[in-house]
Amino acid sequence: MEAMADERKDSLTVREVCGRIRGAGTKEELGERLACEVMLYSLSDLQLIGGKLYREVIALPSPYREAISPYFTEQIFGAYHTLIAMHRRGEFASRRTPLADPGLFSAYCAMVEEGCFCRNGGRPVQRLFYYLVAAFAMFVLDRPGHPVGTPFPGGFTVEDRGGAYNCPIRDKEKDVPYSICNYCPARQSELP
Repeated sequence: MEAMADERKDSLTVREVCGRIRGAGTKEELGERLACEVMLYSLSDLQLIGGKLYREVIALPSPYREAISPYFTEQIFGAYHTLIAMHRRGEFASRRTPLADPGLFSAYCAMVEEGCFCRNGGRPVQRLFYYLVAAFAMFVLDRPGHPVGTPFPGGFTVEDRGGAYNCPIRDKEKDVPYSICNYCPARQSELP
């Protein structure tokens, strides 16, 4: 019975958060809204999210596990810290830059509402954190969802070529409906 109550609460929370961020019209407004949302996560919440990330990474085969671990940490907690730092420095108050693709961002928010409930393991509000920091990277900073340098099997990485980002898996995730890759500003790398 308690699990059902948590699920209803999570469903309401996810919908409310997506509604709040969906209403942002500029990158700065979105950054401010995202900062306000992620600051609601407690230290305990962040520890649970970190523990889940650790369990996912430790299940990967070595040496890939060791190679990708710092990039996953950067993707989640590096983006979180950058978002909070920008908010605290007041960087979202100074300019008004339109979102690059408001329609794509709206589609992202709709995907997040469903994506938070598509997998087992962890609560939907914990998965929401992942989507919120990814939104910051992709829609506020115009950077890839996976940090530059993120390695993928086959020896390929996310690359920054003078502000144009290339990713070896960008177009390969189209069949994964809740993947951030489908909304990422990176272009598909040309693979040999």
